Amino acid sequence: MSLHDRIQTDIAAAMRAGDGLRRDTLRMVVSAAYNVEKRQGRPLTEDEYTAVLAREVKTRRESVDAFRAGGREDLVAKEEAEIAIIGEYLPQALTEDEVAALVREAVAQTGATSARDMGKVMGWLSPRIRGRADGKHVSELVVQALAAADLAAHDSGTH
Repeated sequence: MSLHDRIQTDIAAAMRAGDGLRRDTLRMVVSAAYNVEKRQGRPLTEDEYTAVLAREVKTRRESVDAFRAGGREDLVAKEEAEIAIIGEYLPQALTEDEVAALVREAVAQTGATSARDMGKVMGWLSPRIRGRADGKHVSELVVQALAAADLAAHDSGTH
């Protein structure tokens, strides 16, 4: 069963169960995916649908940060509940160790040696982490790894 079909089935189940938050959250996801399909003029692949889900989670995480800064814990709780619902349809999240290993591999595979190589490293990483790790956190790890690589290059005199 495709991701889209699974979500449609779960919307119907949420309606029968009277779970308004789940129904509305999943409807928003379907709407976001539909908008992307309209722009592209074709149905989304499973990976593209997953990317839409990941983007929806990212948007809500940003909202959580903003609401928390504004002292709106009631809205924080709603956004976090929506993140949990959408998260059920995303691939298993990567552990911190798995993310760190992927960052090391990306730096090695791309031959990155300084912060100027950030785009190259993130380009290599993006398809491998999509929907499985927070991009902001991953980019922070990449910055740290590149700073360490740059420092090592300076120390060895090869840079």
